[in-house]
Amino acid sequence: MADQSIIRGAIIAAGAGSRLRQAGWTAPKPLVRVAGVPLIEHVIGNFLAAGIRSLVIIFNEDERDCEEWVQARFSELDLQIIVKTTASSLESFREVTARLGPGRAVVSTVDAWCRAEDFVEFVREAERCPAEATVLAVTPFVADERPLWVRMDEAGRVASLGGDAGDVVTAGMYVIPERVRRLTLPAGAKPGGVARLRDFLAWLVAKGEPVHGVRIPIVVDVDRGEDVALAEELARRPAGEPAQPLGDVR
Repeated sequence: MADQSIIRGAIIAAGAGSRLRQAGWTAPKPLVRVAGVPLIEHVIGNFLAAGIRSLVIIFNEDERDCEEWVQARFSELDLQIIVKTTASSLESFREVTARLGPGRAVVSTVDAWCRAEDFVEFVREAERCPAEATVLAVTPFVADERPLWVRMDEAGRVASLGGDAGDVVTAGMYVIPERVRRLTLPAGAKPGGVARLRDFLAWLVAKGEPVHGVRIPIVVDVDRGEDVALAEELARRPAGEPAQPLGDVR
């Protein structure tokens, strides 16, 4: 059997972080700290825990200090850093995935906070999925203002993406096969347009692409001040402690 190991990754960190700035944070979003650790360092640490040391990262043009910080902190890694202000999450996704090498790769947003052991388990489970499948991290923990709902069948394949309800929500982490990264985008979903990454994922499901979901107990989408507080509460919990209860965060 061919080696199914995933050895490449990408981080989307080009968002403006406007809601955190409005809440009083002055640091660029990738350098906002949760339990003393910048978001970008936490996500890179998750990749390293999963054995991934080749990374492509995109920052926006107002975050050149983030590029310098990462280069200094992780000089031993195989890093490609893009500094570009993009018009959408989909454009950022296309920028980083165009620079990934052959084979499957993990893509994470910088604000998807989860425990390292849960991230590693997601990658290991994704490696066991069919090589041609796109794999989404999903979670039953809903702490997002605009969650992307997912319905899955008993085999773990995504049956539908979007709408007002579902079984779980997407968690900002994806395993993308090389073939899918090279797909021609549909009309209306061009980089620079209004389409978002979630639109691309929904398009994959609608066109019958194999898309699977792997559950992670808790992922916090760190967009607001209260999200930082929630992630910090989780970070203080001992490893292995049950994730719930944390109250109703929907």
